[in-house]
Amino acid sequence: MSSLSTPKLPAQGILEPLGDEDRDILSGYGEFLPVQPGQHLIEEGQQQNSLFFVVSGKFHATAMRGGHKVLLGSIQKGETIGEINLLDPNVASASVTAVEFSQVWRIDSETLESYINEYPRAAAWLLIGVGRTISHRLRAVNEKIAAFYSA
Repeated sequence: MSSLSTPKLPAQGILEPLGDEDRDILSGYGEFLPVQPGQHLIEEGQQQNSLFFVVSGKFHATAMRGGHKVLLGSIQKGETIGEINLLDPNVASASVTAVEFSQVWRIDSETLESYINEYPRAAAWLLIGVGRTISHRLRAVNEKIAAFYSA
């Protein structure tokens, strides 16, 4: 008789500071989703209010600019997707598509708010991680802009 194991949130990325028990509790607030190659996780211009944590696989973030699809970056295991709209709800500024079979964990903003209220200490570490992710991505964009104008 075989048994399927319940997916676990790994101690990577924004979840690294959380202990096993904190990650197990957090995982119950969201859902694990399989994503097939070529499947859109997020579509540019569509309402988006969820945070995704990449458990396995790889994604490309793209945006349409001047009628052309522009690759903004790759997102891999241990990284997050959707952190901007989680904090500032709006339409998605880019599409995110699976490059290979992937698994993500998803939590919407309303459910995350419940988690924050019930587990404020662990949630603080989670939100610090989200803030760091946004900061790192902003710095990378600033470097690209500076390189573009200095060329």
